[in-house]
Amino acid sequence: MAEPERWIFSYPEIAEALVKKQGIHEGIWGISVEFGISATNIGGPGDEDPILPAAIVPIVKMGLQKFKKENSLTVDAAKVNPRPKKPSLKANKRGGR
Repeated sequence: MAEPERWIFSYPEIAEALVKKQGIHEGIWGISVEFGISATNIGGPGDEDPILPAAIVPIVKMGLQKFKKENSLTVDAAKVNPRPKKPSLKANKRGGR
C-alpha cells in the first residue's frame, strides 16, 4: 500500500489540533489567518503580451482566535479537549495510605 503524500484537514480539524496543542479546555476557538500583500507587474512570455499589475497574497501566520459563537472555522474546546477528570477521594483511599 502506498504511503499518502498529502493530508488535507478542514478548518475545524486544524482548530481542534491547535486547541489541544495549547491545552485550551473552554471557549469557542477557531483558526485565524494573517495575510501579507505585495504587488508586481506580470506579463506573458512574448513581447506582444500585455504587462498587467498583479497582487501576491501570501499567508504570513496562522493561529487561534476566540469567537463568540460557533461557525465553520471553530470548535468548542470543552467538547474537543475536555479537562481531565480529577480522581475521586474514594479512588485515592483505595489505592494508597
